[in-house]
Amino acid sequence: MKKWLSSVLVLMMLGTSLAACSSKEETATNSKNTGSTNDTETSSEAVTYPIKTDKKLTYWGEINGNLIGVAATHEDVPFFRDWQKQTGVPLKFTAPPTGQVKEALNVMLASGDLPDMIEYNFLGDFPGGPEKAINDGYILKLNDLIDKHAPNLKKYLQDNPDVDKMVKTDSGSYYAFPFVRGDDFLRVFQGPIIRQDWLDELGLPVPETIDDWTKTLTAFKEKKGAKAPFAVVSKPRFFNESGNGAFLGAFGVTRGFYQEDGKIKFGPSESGFKEYLKLFRQWYADGLIDKNIATADSKALDGNMASGATGASVGNAGGGIGKWQPLVEGNDPKAVLVAAPYPVLNKGETPKFGQKHQAYASEGTVAISTSAKDPVLAVEMLDYGYSEEGRLFFNFGTEGVSYNMEDGYPKYTDLLMKNPDKLAPAQAISMYARGSYNGPFIQDKRYAEQFFALQTQRDAVGIWKNTDAAKYSLPPITPTPEESSEYATIMNDINTLVDEMTLKIILGQEPVDQYESYVNKMNSLHLDRAIAIQQAALDRYKAR
Repeated sequence: MKKWLSSVLVLMMLGTSLAACSSKEETATNSKNTGSTNDTETSSEAVTYPIKTDKKLTYWGEINGNLIGVAATHEDVPFFRDWQKQTGVPLKFTAPPTGQVKEALNVMLASGDLPDMIEYNFLGDFPGGPEKAINDGYILKLNDLIDKHAPNLKKYLQDNPDVDKMVKTDSGSYYAFPFVRGDDFLRVFQGPIIRQDWLDELGLPVPETIDDWTKTLTAFKEKKGAKAPFAVVSKPRFFNESGNGAFLGAFGVTRGFYQEDGKIKFGPSESGFKEYLKLFRQWYADGLIDKNIATADSKALDGNMASGATGASVGNAGGGIGKWQPLVEGNDPKAVLVAAPYPVLNKGETPKFGQKHQAYASEGTVAISTSAKDPVLAVEMLDYGYSEEGRLFFNFGTEGVSYNMEDGYPKYTDLLMKNPDKLAPAQAISMYARGSYNGPFIQDKRYAEQFFALQTQRDAVGIWKNTDAAKYSLPPITPTPEESSEYATIMNDINTLVDEMTLKIILGQEPVDQYESYVNKMNSLHLDRAIAIQQAALDRYKAR
């Protein structure tokens, strides 16, 4: 308490000393309340950025994958240096090894030597979920701290009750500073991609139905000499069509759980999954799918696209069309990649499923550990990302360096879009801002309008968003810690079984009629219990 009160007094004095700051600056940072978490002792003195403090906080988080080979540490990334300048709070960074985030977190938690702030997906990747992380004494419940010391985030959540519902647990606990996609435009970014120039040459329309796709891929093979007409990445899970089951959705199911009329269903145990397996088994036998689908990684897919071995895939507007367009042009200057709609069985139908993320993304969220030396200072620093000034900084970086304001529009400079060191825009943006990935802030659609430099990329979002995915997808539900442990055990076995089934049937190692025996095995592994756990969590979410 003594330590806490001293922090309060310092902040109160700072509020007084900074009172002469311009009203414009105060407005930009949404004047803050600072004070004790004890309800009897609160202060309404405004705090502006940069905060004057000599305390250094510690921060643990992964360096974005875009920067592999570009920057080895947080200190090498201008964004993280500038973040400290903007907020006034010095930071000492620690980064887990790339690809070993879960393992590194477990080691750190076991050691008891925790940093002040932890950037981690506690909702998706922590066994038992965020409520267990709070109950186990690893991270703080943030309700009082946000209420008293994070006015920017507090106001945003009050103004956006749907997001507020997503960023807390069933019991109402706020557990991290969230990453929020601030516009519907940012929530759709993936779908089928196809060679428009091949379609034009062959006199074919952009395929819409499964029959259209069969005809198109056959033509790619027979008339364009494509050795792998359709190809996707199969890692980390076998052949999940880049994560969203683009073709699977045509048969009314997904690879995982979804809701229909308020009831939880598991796609691989529904009859539509068998029809999907039947189709892809035939496509594989006919040479319409990459023969190496069981092992294909992103490097192999890039090679197939670049060489003209592949004419269709599933990918992102940025990391798919944006990455592959120059590759295919290198082999064929007339090559054009465009988005295709999510497939349906009958022309004119609206796709039941497709990629559409929630406004809240649990990646890039930042929790405050129970070892935090000054939780109030950490909260005030993190709240910067939800102020008007902070949102500009997180999305676009530093004015005059990575963006210039032109007629009220933050426009990226050539340092990012035509980088002199030959960094791709995704890499350069990641050096100076976080708009192109995630973090504790609200993402701005104006980042994407510039990141999607090609008209075909911008058009893709409009094509891919035409689905009913929002109706059937699950919100960020949270099983209880006890349910979560039981659920993980069940689904580890079932997911392994589904991968085995998909692989063996599509590759022709087992007949399609083996599907029913796999469903029986899923049931024997207590799929009904996993569905019940998901149903209970969904019901609780709706009652929040």
